Amino acid sequence: MTLSRYSEIQTQSARAQQIYAILCGLAYNRQSITYGGLAEVVGFAGAGVFAGMLGEIMHWCAENRLPPLTVLVVNGTTGLPGEGLTTPEDVHAEREMVFNYDWYDLVAPTAAELDAANDRAREAV
Repeated sequence: MTLSRYSEIQTQSARAQQIYAILCGLAYNRQSITYGGLAEVVGFAGAGVFAGMLGEIMHWCAENRLPPLTVLVVNGTTGLPGEGLTTPEDVHAEREMVFNYDWYDLVAPTAAELDAANDRAREAV
């Protein structure tokens, strides 16, 4: 059996799937993470590359009427999520919804499901 490693997969959707798992763990532990911290965890050199991957997660959550996991990824200076990656009127309330949701009861989305949700969201614009 050959092991697959996210570091060897270059698709946005596969990396979004990896980040989804990380965010579920953070939600369970009632934690957020900075863009820089997330870059370190997934082995990226910089933090300015997450819009597409987080967008896939955000669209999948929205399509399935789930709290936006992306609210947990925040700017290191402001402590707020990036503009456009979540649409909360009250970031703190949205974050509490994410913390209180039972993410481990869900079967994690596949990379293809994340990609498809993202495509549907782009077509709707």
